[in-house]
Amino acid sequence: MKSHPLLLTLRRLRGNARGCVLTEPLWGIPYNLYAPYASIYMLAFGLDDRQIGFLASVGMVIQVIWTLLSGAITDKLGRKRTTFLFDFLAWSVPTLIWAVAQNYTYFLVAAVVNATWRVTHNSWNCLLVEDTDPDLLVDIYSWVYIAGLLAAFVAPATGLFVGRFGLVPTVRALYLLAFVLMTAKFIILNAMVTETQQGIVRMQETRHEHLLNILQGSGPVLREIFHTPATLYTAGLMILLSIASSIRGTFWSILAAEELHISTNYIALYPFVRSIMMLIFFFLIMPRLRLWQAHKPMLFGLAGLIISQIILIVTPPGNYLILFLATALEGFSIPAAYTMLDALTVTTVNATERARTMALLNLAVILGSSPFGWIGGELSALNRRLPFVLVTGIFVLSGLLTFLARRAAARRGSSDGTVSEPAVGD
Repeated sequence: MKSHPLLLTLRRLRGNARGCVLTEPLWGIPYNLYAPYASIYMLAFGLDDRQIGFLASVGMVIQVIWTLLSGAITDKLGRKRTTFLFDFLAWSVPTLIWAVAQNYTYFLVAAVVNATWRVTHNSWNCLLVEDTDPDLLVDIYSWVYIAGLLAAFVAPATGLFVGRFGLVPTVRALYLLAFVLMTAKFIILNAMVTETQQGIVRMQETRHEHLLNILQGSGPVLREIFHTPATLYTAGLMILLSIASSIRGTFWSILAAEELHISTNYIALYPFVRSIMMLIFFFLIMPRLRLWQAHKPMLFGLAGLIISQIILIVTPPGNYLILFLATALEGFSIPAAYTMLDALTVTTVNATERARTMALLNLAVILGSSPFGWIGGELSALNRRLPFVLVTGIFVLSGLLTFLARRAAARRGSSDGTVSEPAVGD
């Protein structure tokens, strides 16, 4: 019997890609267990919608600084060392703060510290993709998403614990669990990976340079981005989908619990449904997308996300079934849009300047999306459905940008006499 393509890729993984993928569940599972409760956990300590939205924006503003420095730090310290140090700072420390939180100040401090994840986001991606066969990238990113989705199989038990022990004690325990598992992941990953070839080159080139001097070298990289239409379109999509993810992640549980009157005992069931639908997509549909060009599945995914948000917006209070429908459709649509964007991002940047290029792209994402935590909070304070009206509009704009990117790629292919639109792995 022929093995599934994703399983074949998993067996073929070697080196850093193997270490990054195999250890990812130790981060993805605890994160996806506590994430659905993060906002209503803050509500339990007296924070309101505006304060929660403001915290999201504060985190984004701090992320600007770390994103700006991330490329230089990654080049100077190396991909491996940067990932280990900043993973611990960005996740181990904040999960402990969240676990013992008492008031707004705790959440503010945790948001500021957690903002350093932008550094490790850059270095970890370099560690993952450098020295890795580009043809494996779509499957590799699929496995990265799947690693987090494994939490779906234990998420319903979280609802039972909430019902028995209460929201705050259960979420405190989830944060402590996250501290233990994530810290273990960082230690194991550091033992499994080695510095990449490009990382060694950049460490040698920047060995005697100060961080600010390395940062000044980003000018030519920025000019190259502006002269590369494919990268500009990708940056636009990164910004839009980041805004949508931030708003959905912050305000979905508030909408479900406070507006739709879904019992906190059942909140975890909805991420469970979303995750199961994503797993189905990854194993049954994603292998078929290898033969598709990058923008087509993104358009289908965005169409599904638009419909799912419309259903969510019109869901009547107390209607568990319609909310399940919206959640299931959203889960089935996310992989087509987000996984393809991840792979497209990796393949459109200059490999020799990957760290600084990704740093600048991530900086654009943060600058573009940072006000939307506050905007989402203001909208939610007026009507808890309004943030998702905004998300729907963002998905519509994303679809339009994807369509324009596809046409630009087709024109470029025609003028070059090549294939009209590059596939993801090209």
